Amino acid sequence: MKNLYLNNRVFFLLFGVGFTYVLAFFFPVLMWAAHGLLILIFIGFVIDYLLLFNQINAVLGQRILPEKLSNGDQNSIKLDVKNNYPFLIKIKVIDEIPFQFQKRDFLIERTIKTNRNVFFEYILEPKERGEYSFGSLNVFVKSPIGLVSRRFTFQKDALLPSYPSFIHLRKYELMALQNEFLLGGIKKIRKLGHTMEFEQIKEYVPGDDVRTINWKATSKRSELMVNQFQDEKSQRVFMLIDKGRTMQMPFNELSLLDYSINATMALSHIILKKSDRAGMMTFSKKTENKVAADNKSGQLKKISEALYNIQTNFYESDFSRLYQDVKFSIGQRSLILLFTNFETLDAVNRQMKYLRGIAKNHLLVIVFFKNSELQSLIHKNPENMQEVYDEIIAEKFEFEKKLIIQELRKYGIYTIYTLPENLNIEVINKYLEIKARGIL
Repeated sequence: MKNLYLNNRVFFLLFGVGFTYVLAFFFPVLMWAAHGLLILIFIGFVIDYLLLFNQINAVLGQRILPEKLSNGDQNSIKLDVKNNYPFLIKIKVIDEIPFQFQKRDFLIERTIKTNRNVFFEYILEPKERGEYSFGSLNVFVKSPIGLVSRRFTFQKDALLPSYPSFIHLRKYELMALQNEFLLGGIKKIRKLGHTMEFEQIKEYVPGDDVRTINWKATSKRSELMVNQFQDEKSQRVFMLIDKGRTMQMPFNELSLLDYSINATMALSHIILKKSDRAGMMTFSKKTENKVAADNKSGQLKKISEALYNIQTNFYESDFSRLYQDVKFSIGQRSLILLFTNFETLDAVNRQMKYLRGIAKNHLLVIVFFKNSELQSLIHKNPENMQEVYDEIIAEKFEFEKKLIIQELRKYGIYTIYTLPENLNIEVINKYLEIKARGIL
Protein backbone atom coordinates (compact mmCIF):
# COMPACT_ATOMS: atom_id res chain seq x y z
CA MET A 1 0.00 0.00 0.00
CA LYS A 2 2.97 2.33 0.39
CA ASN A 3 3.09 2.68 -3.41
CA LEU A 4 -0.61 3.65 -3.65
CA TYR A 5 -1.42 7.35 -4.05
CA LEU A 6 -4.78 9.07 -4.46
CA ASN A 7 -5.10 11.50 -7.35
CA ASN A 8 -6.85 14.86 -7.25
CA ARG A 9 -9.73 13.39 -9.25
CA VAL A 10 -10.76 11.29 -6.20
CA PHE A 11 -10.97 14.34 -3.97
CA PHE A 12 -12.93 16.35 -6.54
CA LEU A 13 -15.46 13.50 -6.91
CA LEU A 14 -15.76 13.07 -3.13
CA PHE A 15 -16.29 16.81 -2.79
CA GLY A 16 -19.08 16.54 -5.37
CA VAL A 17 -20.67 13.64 -3.46
CA GLY A 18 -20.47 15.58 -0.21
CA PHE A 19 -22.09 18.59 -1.84
CA THR A 20 -24.84 16.30 -3.17
CA TYR A 21 -25.47 14.99 0.38
CA VAL A 22 -25.79 18.58 1.61
CA LEU A 23 -28.38 19.31 -1.09
CA ALA A 24 -30.20 16.10 -0.13
CA PHE A 25 -31.17 17.74 3.20
CA PHE A 26 -33.23 20.19 1.19
CA PHE A 27 -34.16 17.88 -1.70
CA PRO A 28 -34.49 14.30 -0.34
CA VAL A 29 -34.74 12.85 -3.83
CA LEU A 30 -30.98 13.57 -4.27
CA MET A 31 -30.07 11.17 -1.43
CA TRP A 32 -30.21 8.14 -3.77
CA ALA A 33 -28.15 9.99 -6.36
CA ALA A 34 -25.48 10.71 -3.74
CA HIS A 35 -25.45 7.01 -2.68
CA GLY A 36 -25.14 5.96 -6.32
CA LEU A 37 -22.24 8.33 -6.96
CA LEU A 38 -20.40 7.08 -3.87
CA ILE A 39 -20.82 3.45 -4.98
CA LEU A 40 -19.59 4.31 -8.49
CA ILE A 41 -16.51 6.02 -7.04
CA PHE A 42 -15.79 2.95 -4.90
CA ILE A 43 -16.19 0.58 -7.88
CA GLY A 44 -13.99 2.81 -10.03
CA PHE A 45 -11.40 2.89 -7.25
CA VAL A 46 -11.29 -0.92 -7.03
CA ILE A 47 -11.09 -1.36 -10.81
CA ASP A 48 -8.36 1.28 -11.09
CA TYR A 49 -6.40 -0.37 -8.28
CA LEU A 50 -6.65 -3.82 -9.91
CA LEU A 51 -5.58 -2.43 -13.30
CA LEU A 52 -2.46 -0.81 -11.87
CA PHE A 53 -1.38 -3.45 -9.35
CA ASN A 54 -2.06 -6.73 -11.19
CA GLN A 55 1.44 -6.76 -12.81
CA ILE A 56 4.84 -6.84 -11.13
CA ASN A 57 7.05 -5.25 -13.81
CA ALA A 58 4.34 -3.22 -15.47
CA VAL A 59 6.66 -0.22 -15.86
CA LEU A 60 10.43 -0.31 -16.26
CA GLY A 61 12.61 2.75 -15.71
CA GLN A 62 16.30 3.49 -15.99
CA ARG A 63 18.50 6.50 -15.35
CA ILE A 64 21.37 6.68 -17.87
CA LEU A 65 24.28 8.55 -16.29
CA PRO A 66 27.61 9.58 -17.80
CA GLU A 67 30.77 8.15 -16.29
CA LYS A 68 31.44 11.49 -14.59
CA LEU A 69 30.14 15.05 -14.55
CA SER A 70 32.01 17.93 -16.14
CA ASN A 71 32.27 20.80 -13.67
CA GLY A 72 30.84 24.11 -14.89
CA ASP A 73 29.36 22.54 -18.04
CA GLN A 74 25.91 21.34 -19.03
CA ASN A 75 25.73 17.58 -18.49
CA SER A 76 22.97 15.50 -20.05
CA ILE A 77 21.09 13.00 -17.86
CA LYS A 78 18.82 10.58 -19.72
CA LEU A 79 15.81 8.61 -18.49
CA ASP A 80 14.26 5.57 -20.18
CA VAL A 81 10.72 4.49 -19.20
CA LYS A 82 8.84 1.54 -20.77
CA ASN A 83 5.11 0.82 -20.50
CA ASN A 84 4.26 -2.91 -20.25
CA TYR A 85 0.59 -2.31 -19.43
CA PRO A 86 -1.98 -3.33 -22.07
CA PHE A 87 -3.38 0.22 -22.03
CA LEU A 88 -2.21 3.82 -22.34
CA ILE A 89 -0.81 5.35 -19.15
CA LYS A 90 0.09 8.80 -17.90
CA ILE A 91 3.25 9.15 -15.83
CA LYS A 92 4.94 11.68 -13.59
CA VAL A 93 8.70 11.29 -13.19
CA ILE A 94 10.42 12.68 -10.12
CA ASP A 95 14.16 12.09 -10.04
CA GLU A 96 15.90 12.66 -6.72
CA ILE A 97 18.84 14.68 -8.01
CA PRO A 98 21.81 15.60 -5.75
CA PHE A 99 21.16 18.18 -3.05
CA GLN A 100 23.95 20.43 -4.38
CA PHE A 101 21.67 21.59 -7.21
CA GLN A 102 18.87 22.65 -4.81
CA LYS A 103 16.30 21.82 -7.48
CA ARG A 104 13.05 21.12 -5.64
CA ASP A 105 10.55 21.42 -8.50
CA PHE A 106 11.73 18.55 -10.70
CA LEU A 107 8.78 16.99 -12.54
CA ILE A 108 8.35 15.41 -15.98
CA GLU A 109 4.88 14.44 -17.23
CA ARG A 110 4.29 12.25 -20.28
CA THR A 111 1.77 9.90 -21.86
CA ILE A 112 3.04 6.48 -23.00
CA LYS A 113 1.25 4.04 -25.28
CA THR A 114 1.27 0.33 -24.54
CA ASN A 115 4.57 -1.53 -25.08
CA ARG A 116 6.42 1.70 -25.91
CA ASN A 117 9.63 3.23 -24.61
CA VAL A 118 9.94 6.94 -23.96
CA PHE A 119 13.26 8.73 -23.46
CA PHE A 120 13.59 11.92 -21.42
CA GLU A 121 16.57 14.21 -21.00
CA TYR A 122 17.40 16.95 -18.54
CA ILE A 123 20.48 19.06 -17.92
CA LEU A 124 22.58 19.42 -14.77
CA GLU A 125 25.32 22.03 -14.43
CA PRO A 126 27.53 21.35 -11.38
CA LYS A 127 29.33 24.32 -9.86
CA GLU A 128 31.79 22.47 -7.65
CA ARG A 129 33.97 19.40 -7.89
CA GLY A 130 33.34 16.34 -5.74
CA GLU A 131 30.82 13.53 -5.42
CA TYR A 132 27.15 13.91 -6.31
CA SER A 133 24.70 11.38 -4.88
CA PHE A 134 21.49 10.59 -6.77
CA GLY A 135 18.52 9.16 -4.89
CA SER A 136 15.63 7.12 -6.29
CA LEU A 137 14.06 7.47 -9.71
CA ASN A 138 10.32 7.65 -8.95
CA VAL A 139 7.71 7.02 -11.64
CA PHE A 140 4.06 7.63 -10.73
CA VAL A 141 1.63 5.86 -13.08
CA LYS A 142 -2.09 6.34 -13.54
CA SER A 143 -4.53 4.55 -15.84
CA PRO A 144 -7.20 6.18 -18.05
CA ILE A 145 -9.57 6.02 -15.04
CA GLY A 146 -7.17 8.29 -13.15
CA LEU A 147 -8.39 7.80 -9.57
CA VAL A 148 -5.21 6.34 -8.10
CA SER A 149 -1.49 6.26 -8.96
CA ARG A 150 1.09 3.56 -8.48
CA ARG A 151 4.67 4.47 -7.65
CA PHE A 152 7.56 2.56 -9.19
CA THR A 153 11.04 3.11 -7.73
CA PHE A 154 14.26 2.42 -9.62
CA GLN A 155 18.01 2.83 -8.98
CA LYS A 156 17.77 3.85 -5.35
CA ASP A 157 21.36 5.11 -5.06
CA ALA A 158 23.94 6.30 -7.58
CA LEU A 159 27.18 8.16 -6.89
CA LEU A 160 28.71 10.29 -9.62
CA PRO A 161 31.98 12.28 -9.41
CA SER A 162 32.29 15.78 -10.84
CA TYR A 163 35.69 16.33 -12.51
CA PRO A 164 37.26 19.49 -13.94
CA SER A 165 35.64 20.53 -17.22
CA PHE A 166 36.32 17.98 -19.97
CA ILE A 167 33.26 18.19 -22.25
CA HIS A 168 34.76 20.84 -24.57
CA LEU A 169 38.19 19.23 -24.90
CA ARG A 170 37.50 17.98 -28.42
CA LYS A 171 36.52 21.47 -29.51
CA TYR A 172 39.88 22.80 -28.31
CA GLU A 173 41.67 19.81 -29.84
CA LEU A 174 40.51 20.93 -33.29
CA MET A 175 42.35 24.21 -32.74
CA ALA A 176 45.57 22.46 -31.81
CA LEU A 177 45.62 19.98 -34.67
CA GLN A 178 44.58 22.32 -37.48
CA ASN A 179 45.89 25.66 -36.19
CA GLU A 180 42.64 27.20 -37.41
CA PHE A 181 41.31 29.46 -34.73
CA LEU A 182 37.60 29.11 -35.26
CA LEU A 183 36.36 30.09 -31.82
CA GLY A 184 35.30 33.58 -30.84
CA GLY A 185 38.02 35.66 -29.26
CA ILE A 186 40.92 33.81 -30.92
CA LYS A 187 43.04 35.88 -33.21
CA LYS A 188 45.15 34.72 -36.11
CA ILE A 189 48.83 34.72 -35.20
CA ARG A 190 51.49 35.55 -37.75
CA LYS A 191 54.43 33.22 -37.44
CA LEU A 192 57.74 34.97 -36.95
CA GLY A 193 60.93 33.26 -38.08
CA HIS A 194 61.58 29.52 -38.04
CA THR A 195 61.81 26.91 -35.37
CA MET A 196 64.99 24.85 -35.22
CA GLU A 197 63.48 21.34 -35.37
CA PHE A 198 64.32 19.94 -38.80
CA GLU A 199 61.67 17.87 -40.59
CA GLN A 200 62.77 17.17 -44.19
CA ILE A 201 64.38 18.44 -47.39
CA LYS A 202 61.93 19.03 -50.23
CA GLU A 203 61.85 20.54 -53.69
CA TYR A 204 61.46 24.30 -53.90
CA VAL A 205 58.07 25.58 -54.94
CA PRO A 206 57.14 29.23 -55.53
CA GLY A 207 56.33 30.83 -52.21
CA ASP A 208 58.94 28.99 -50.14
CA ASP A 209 61.31 31.18 -48.16
CA VAL A 210 64.56 31.50 -50.13
CA ARG A 211 66.46 31.69 -46.85
CA THR A 212 65.78 27.99 -46.28
CA ILE A 213 67.47 26.85 -49.52
CA ASN A 214 69.84 23.94 -48.86
CA TRP A 215 72.72 24.65 -51.26
CA LYS A 216 74.46 21.30 -50.77
CA ALA A 217 71.32 19.37 -51.64
CA THR A 218 70.68 21.76 -54.52
CA SER A 219 74.13 21.10 -56.02
CA LYS A 220 73.63 17.33 -55.83
CA ARG A 221 70.16 17.33 -57.38
CA SER A 222 70.75 20.22 -59.82
CA GLU A 223 67.47 21.74 -58.69
CA LEU A 224 66.52 24.00 -55.84
CA MET A 225 65.96 22.15 -52.55
CA VAL A 226 64.80 23.75 -49.30
CA ASN A 227 64.88 22.73 -45.65
CA GLN A 228 61.50 22.28 -44.02
CA PHE A 229 61.09 22.81 -40.30
CA GLN A 230 58.35 21.96 -37.85
CA ASP A 231 57.25 23.23 -34.46
CA GLU A 232 59.56 22.16 -31.70
CA LYS A 233 58.14 19.31 -29.64
CA SER A 234 58.61 17.94 -26.14
CA GLN A 235 58.83 21.43 -24.65
CA ARG A 236 57.86 21.55 -20.99
CA VAL A 237 54.78 23.49 -19.92
CA PHE A 238 53.85 23.78 -16.23
CA MET A 239 50.64 25.19 -14.80
CA LEU A 240 50.90 26.56 -11.26
CA ILE A 241 47.56 27.11 -9.52
CA ASP A 242 47.25 29.41 -6.53
CA LYS A 243 44.73 27.96 -4.10
CA GLY A 244 44.98 30.73 -1.51
CA ARG A 245 42.07 32.80 -0.29
CA THR A 246 42.14 35.25 -3.22
CA MET A 247 41.08 32.41 -5.53
CA GLN A 248 37.83 31.75 -3.67
CA MET A 249 36.08 34.77 -5.20
CA PRO A 250 33.01 33.48 -7.13
CA PHE A 251 31.78 34.57 -10.55
CA ASN A 252 28.68 32.95 -12.08
CA GLU A 253 28.69 30.53 -9.14
CA LEU A 254 32.17 29.21 -10.02
CA SER A 255 35.19 30.25 -7.97
CA LEU A 256 38.36 31.56 -9.61
CA LEU A 257 40.02 28.35 -8.47
CA ASP A 258 37.52 26.27 -10.44
CA TYR A 259 37.94 28.47 -13.51
CA SER A 260 41.72 27.95 -13.25
CA ILE A 261 41.32 24.20 -12.83
CA ASN A 262 39.05 23.97 -15.89
CA ALA A 263 41.53 26.03 -17.92
CA THR A 264 44.40 23.79 -16.78
CA MET A 265 42.49 20.74 -17.94
CA ALA A 266 41.73 22.26 -21.35
CA LEU A 267 45.26 23.57 -21.87
CA SER A 268 46.84 20.25 -20.82
CA HIS A 269 44.83 18.50 -23.50
CA ILE A 270 46.10 20.95 -26.14
CA ILE A 271 49.69 20.68 -24.91
CA LEU A 272 49.67 16.90 -25.19
CA LYS A 273 48.11 17.04 -28.65
CA LYS A 274 50.96 19.36 -29.70
CA SER A 275 53.42 16.69 -28.45
CA ASP A 276 54.68 18.93 -25.64
CA ARG A 277 55.02 17.86 -22.02
CA ALA A 278 52.36 19.02 -19.57
CA GLY A 279 52.85 19.26 -15.81
CA MET A 280 51.23 21.07 -12.91
CA MET A 281 51.32 21.86 -9.22
CA THR A 282 49.28 23.86 -6.72
CA PHE A 283 50.56 26.15 -4.00
CA SER A 284 49.53 28.15 -0.99
CA LYS A 285 51.55 27.71 2.20
CA LYS A 286 53.38 24.92 0.37
CA THR A 287 53.34 23.27 -3.04
CA GLU A 288 51.12 20.22 -3.51
CA ASN A 289 49.43 18.06 -6.16
CA LYS A 290 52.62 17.86 -8.21
CA VAL A 291 52.49 16.15 -11.60
CA ALA A 292 55.82 15.97 -13.42
CA ALA A 293 55.85 17.23 -17.02
CA ASP A 294 55.39 14.36 -19.46
CA ASN A 295 53.56 13.49 -22.67
CA LYS A 296 52.76 9.82 -22.12
CA SER A 297 49.33 8.44 -22.92
CA GLY A 298 48.07 8.52 -19.32
CA GLN A 299 49.29 12.04 -18.53
CA LEU A 300 45.92 13.75 -18.97
CA LYS A 301 44.30 11.29 -16.58
CA LYS A 302 47.04 11.96 -14.00
CA ILE A 303 46.41 15.70 -14.24
CA SER A 304 42.64 15.18 -14.02
CA GLU A 305 42.99 13.08 -10.86
CA ALA A 306 45.32 15.66 -9.31
CA LEU A 307 42.85 18.47 -10.06
CA TYR A 308 39.82 16.57 -8.77
CA ASN A 309 40.23 17.14 -5.03
CA ILE A 310 41.88 20.59 -4.97
CA GLN A 311 40.20 22.94 -2.51
CA THR A 312 40.95 26.50 -1.38
CA ASN A 313 42.61 26.59 2.06
CA PHE A 314 42.02 30.34 2.66
CA TYR A 315 45.70 31.00 3.53
CA GLU A 316 47.91 33.81 2.26
CA SER A 317 49.92 32.22 -0.56
CA ASP A 318 53.66 31.92 0.04
CA PHE A 319 55.44 32.93 -3.18
CA SER A 320 58.87 32.52 -1.60
CA ARG A 321 58.15 28.83 -1.03
CA LEU A 322 56.85 28.57 -4.58
CA TYR A 323 60.07 30.12 -5.94
CA GLN A 324 62.23 27.62 -4.02
CA ASP A 325 60.19 24.61 -5.15
CA VAL A 326 60.17 25.75 -8.79
CA LYS A 327 63.94 26.30 -8.67
CA PHE A 328 64.65 22.79 -7.39
CA SER A 329 61.93 20.78 -9.14
CA ILE A 330 61.90 22.41 -12.61
CA GLY A 331 65.47 22.35 -13.82
CA GLN A 332 65.04 22.82 -17.57
CA ARG A 333 63.73 26.07 -19.08
CA SER A 334 59.95 25.75 -19.32
CA LEU A 335 56.81 27.71 -20.04
CA ILE A 336 55.12 28.41 -16.68
CA LEU A 337 51.54 29.66 -16.48
CA LEU A 338 50.83 30.97 -12.99
CA PHE A 339 47.11 31.22 -12.15
CA THR A 340 46.61 33.73 -9.35
CA ASN A 341 44.79 37.00 -8.68
CA PHE A 342 46.44 40.31 -7.81
CA GLU A 343 44.08 43.14 -6.89
CA THR A 344 46.60 45.90 -6.10
CA LEU A 345 50.03 47.03 -7.27
CA ASP A 346 51.34 46.73 -3.71
CA ALA A 347 50.39 43.06 -3.67
CA VAL A 348 52.44 42.49 -6.83
CA ASN A 349 55.44 44.47 -5.56
CA ARG A 350 55.56 42.32 -2.41
CA GLN A 351 56.00 39.23 -4.56
CA MET A 352 57.98 40.80 -7.40
CA LYS A 353 61.41 39.47 -6.41
CA TYR A 354 60.09 35.91 -6.41
CA LEU A 355 58.31 36.36 -9.73
CA ARG A 356 61.47 37.84 -11.26
CA GLY A 357 63.43 34.90 -9.88
CA ILE A 358 61.13 32.44 -11.64
CA ALA A 359 61.16 34.50 -14.86
CA LYS A 360 64.96 34.52 -14.87
CA ASN A 361 65.11 30.81 -15.73
CA HIS A 362 61.70 30.23 -17.30
CA LEU A 363 59.17 31.89 -19.56
CA LEU A 364 56.63 33.09 -17.01
CA VAL A 365 53.02 33.99 -17.87
CA ILE A 366 50.89 35.31 -15.01
CA VAL A 367 47.16 34.78 -15.38
CA PHE A 368 44.89 37.02 -13.34
CA PHE A 369 41.29 38.06 -13.62
CA LYS A 370 39.02 40.94 -14.51
CA ASN A 371 36.20 41.55 -12.08
CA SER A 372 33.09 41.18 -14.25
CA GLU A 373 30.97 43.10 -11.74
CA LEU A 374 33.37 46.06 -11.85
CA GLN A 375 33.30 45.89 -15.65
CA SER A 376 29.52 46.24 -15.59
CA LEU A 377 29.83 49.31 -13.33
CA ILE A 378 32.37 50.92 -15.65
CA HIS A 379 30.17 50.52 -18.72
CA LYS A 380 26.97 51.50 -16.97
CA ASN A 381 25.52 54.98 -17.48
CA PRO A 382 25.24 56.48 -13.97
CA GLU A 383 21.86 57.94 -13.10
CA ASN A 384 22.58 59.36 -9.64
CA MET A 385 25.46 60.51 -7.47
CA GLN A 386 25.94 57.11 -5.82
CA GLU A 387 26.34 55.41 -9.20
CA VAL A 388 28.87 58.09 -10.21
CA TYR A 389 30.95 57.26 -7.11
CA ASP A 390 30.66 53.53 -7.86
CA GLU A 391 31.87 54.07 -11.42
CA ILE A 392 34.87 56.15 -10.29
CA ILE A 393 35.92 53.50 -7.76
CA ALA A 394 35.53 50.73 -10.37
CA GLU A 395 37.69 52.69 -12.85
CA LYS A 396 40.32 53.16 -10.14
CA PHE A 397 40.54 49.40 -9.59
CA GLU A 398 40.70 48.80 -13.35
CA PHE A 399 43.49 51.37 -13.74
CA GLU A 400 45.47 49.65 -10.98
CA LYS A 401 45.19 46.36 -12.87
CA LYS A 402 46.69 48.05 -15.93
CA LEU A 403 49.57 49.34 -13.79
CA ILE A 404 50.17 45.75 -12.64
CA ILE A 405 50.45 44.61 -16.26
CA GLN A 406 52.94 47.40 -17.07
CA GLU A 407 55.03 46.61 -13.99
CA LEU A 408 55.27 42.93 -14.89
CA ARG A 409 56.16 43.68 -18.49
CA LYS A 410 59.15 45.75 -17.35
CA TYR A 411 60.74 42.53 -16.13
CA GLY A 412 59.86 40.40 -19.14
CA ILE A 413 56.91 38.69 -17.48
CA TYR A 414 53.98 37.99 -19.79
CA THR A 415 50.41 38.43 -18.59
CA ILE A 416 46.89 37.25 -19.35
CA TYR A 417 44.24 39.57 -17.98
CA THR A 418 40.82 38.19 -18.74
CA LEU A 419 37.26 37.68 -17.60
CA PRO A 420 36.85 34.33 -15.83
CA GLU A 421 34.43 32.98 -18.43
CA ASN A 422 36.97 33.66 -21.23
CA LEU A 423 39.90 32.04 -19.44
CA ASN A 424 40.07 28.80 -21.47
CA ILE A 425 40.19 30.66 -24.78
CA GLU A 426 42.79 33.16 -23.55
CA VAL A 427 45.28 30.65 -22.11
CA ILE A 428 45.08 28.40 -25.17
CA ASN A 429 45.56 31.40 -27.45
CA LYS A 430 48.61 32.54 -25.45
CA TYR A 431 50.16 29.06 -25.57
CA LEU A 432 49.65 28.80 -29.35
CA GLU A 433 51.06 32.31 -29.77
CA ILE A 434 54.20 31.40 -27.83
CA LYS A 435 54.59 28.22 -29.88
CA ALA A 436 54.10 30.11 -33.17
CA ARG A 437 56.66 32.76 -32.29
CA GLY A 438 59.18 30.25 -30.99
CA ILE A 439 60.05 32.38 -27.95
CA LEU A 440 60.26 29.49 -25.48
